[in-house]
Amino acid sequence: MTLEYQLRIYQVKPGEMNEWVDEWRSKILPLREKFGFKVVGAWRVGEERFVWILAYEGKVGFEKADEDYYSSPERKKLNPNPARHLGTTDHHMMANVLGPSP
Repeated sequence: MTLEYQLRIYQVKPGEMNEWVDEWRSKILPLREKFGFKVVGAWRVGEERFVWILAYEGKVGFEKADEDYYSSPERKKLNPNPARHLGTTDHHMMANVLGPSP
């Protein structure tokens, strides 16, 4: 099993950051953890950018675990969908250049 990291950069719609953060913390974060993901950190950048790092270490790999998360009944039933607060999203897989963590 390999520990994989993904950087996610979201442009949040104007005036919706507080709602987004509340829904992310109460709905997205617990569901991600249920599916075996760990959130390394999450940050607000100004009033319209949200950045977080997601980690996964499991047998199926990040891509498959992410597919399973999005196709799950739990994710599909989030209504209203928290993603309604987002304009654009960028996802980037990252490679650790420092080697294993101590």
